[in-house]
Amino acid sequence: MAGADTREKSMAEYELVVRGGTLADGTGGALREADVAITGGKIAAIGDLRGAGREEIDAKGLLVTPGFVDIHTHYDGQASWDSQLAPSSWHGVTTVVMGNCGVGFAPVRAGDHDRLISLMEGVEDIPGAALHEGLAWNWESFGDYLDALERRPHDIDLCAQLPHGALRVYVMGERGAALEPATEADREAMRRLAAEAMRAGALGFSTSRTLNHRTATGDPTPSLRASEAELMAIAQGLADAGSGVIEVITDFNQPDAETEFGMLRRLVSGSGRPLSFSLAQAGNHWSGWRKLLAMLEEAARDGLPIRGQVAPRPIGLLLGLQATLNPFAAHETFAAIKDKSLAEKLRTLRDPAFRDRLFAETDARQSHPLARRVMAFDQIFPLGDPPDYEPPRDQAIARIAEREGRPAQAVAYDFLLENEGRAFLFLPFANYTDFNLDACGEMIAHPDCVMGLGDGGAHVGIISDAGYPTYLLSHWGRDRAYGRFDIPYLVKRQTADTARAVGLLDRGILAPGMKADLNLIDFDRLGVCAPDMAFDLPAGGKRLLQRATGYAATIVSGTIAYRNGEATGALAGKLVRGPQMAS
Repeated sequence: MAGADTREKSMAEYELVVRGGTLADGTGGALREADVAITGGKIAAIGDLRGAGREEIDAKGLLVTPGFVDIHTHYDGQASWDSQLAPSSWHGVTTVVMGNCGVGFAPVRAGDHDRLISLMEGVEDIPGAALHEGLAWNWESFGDYLDALERRPHDIDLCAQLPHGALRVYVMGERGAALEPATEADREAMRRLAAEAMRAGALGFSTSRTLNHRTATGDPTPSLRASEAELMAIAQGLADAGSGVIEVITDFNQPDAETEFGMLRRLVSGSGRPLSFSLAQAGNHWSGWRKLLAMLEEAARDGLPIRGQVAPRPIGLLLGLQATLNPFAAHETFAAIKDKSLAEKLRTLRDPAFRDRLFAETDARQSHPLARRVMAFDQIFPLGDPPDYEPPRDQAIARIAEREGRPAQAVAYDFLLENEGRAFLFLPFANYTDFNLDACGEMIAHPDCVMGLGDGGAHVGIISDAGYPTYLLSHWGRDRAYGRFDIPYLVKRQTADTARAVGLLDRGILAPGMKADLNLIDFDRLGVCAPDMAFDLPAGGKRLLQRATGYAATIVSGTIAYRNGEATGALAGKLVRGPQMAS
């Protein structure tokens, strides 16, 4: 497909015109060729336009879409010190929603800074040292936090949600962290603060009810066992303000899925506020996610706005020498080098004597719970470059080992040494029960599901899923051998549908009067690159990053933020305060 170039116009009717692109306009309608004119940060006109732009982009042969809206990220810390919300902004995302999973940094009292850092570090795998150095803590209330975010310019728009963990600790102190029940006075305070946060510009409220979420010291998240009365009080706070969505992550086992979903239904019916929850095919449980889909369908028939947030590929761990984990992370022999530089690790790992000692220890480590997980070689795959997120079962490390007549640990060891120790193994733990993505396809197609769960800004040493929008379009629209979707449908799923799920009605569709957030995509080249590890967080903290190919340009509020995947330096992104109405 053609590249993009620009030309200045001396006599201009518009600030920017994107000429001759193939529009997937976010409505799900058929592709069509048209010009898009932009003035004042909004789309001024679409069609066969005669008026000139002060700047023009030749988009002939390029796919033109609305900017992607990612409703599940964790840039709560990064946004306070970094103007570039990468890696999401590298993947055509022009609006992110952060503050998910009940974790964040406001409201907060000075004595609880360390507690909230430990919570974020444990739940979202963001280095505590980076948070300690990067966070200015020049806020107390949620409104103060929004003001601090607004003072820093950003490359894309950002929205923030009120996190339950921070709210509970702010109101209850040590009692809240210790999971004590909230008193009536506590609940009234949370209701009042929730309403204040929504009025200040919070997009919603989030909570976590999963045992998988723990602090850096292993304690449960403060919101784990919050009562229905507490959650209802907070939801009523959103109702008092007349705005705000609710985001929940839960194990659906309190005591069972039907009971937990019934509670979510009551929160929505009692407050009138929309709700979404994380939904995936977990482990070997075939039926759980389908039961939840059936409950979603019933709720929709009853007029309750509840959606499942779903992912387009497996949710899984990246194992590597630079990552937080690798198949030998539980071995005492490896522990001696785990904090060494990559170069030092490579020198040691290439020593046959070290290799022999490590392998000799493997049998003794099989009872260790971490070793059992990261050495499940029948479920672990070489990630590859370009990465393969739907590998066939016969590419599992154990199957390769069988064919080669070698121990599986030896095969894994050799893969870890590839690319000078920068290669990754992939361990899917959700959405891959049958070694394919058919379950993801069902969820993508379901009208009561919405795309999410990319976790941009989080899990920086073990998961790299912020490239979901690129993968959704490239894999499900072009590369998959079967079960593909039409491009207009996939674009709608990541633009209009996600925007409307959180009340952002001013974006997600290419139409006059809408916010001028656009992607210009060379669809034949669109794809995700292999992840790599950067060491650019505060205090030298590491984070997994994943770039993309095929983005000729990304435009934010009519300003070109990225050209051919590289930042232009323009920072037209804004803090979005609360829901936005269409023009």
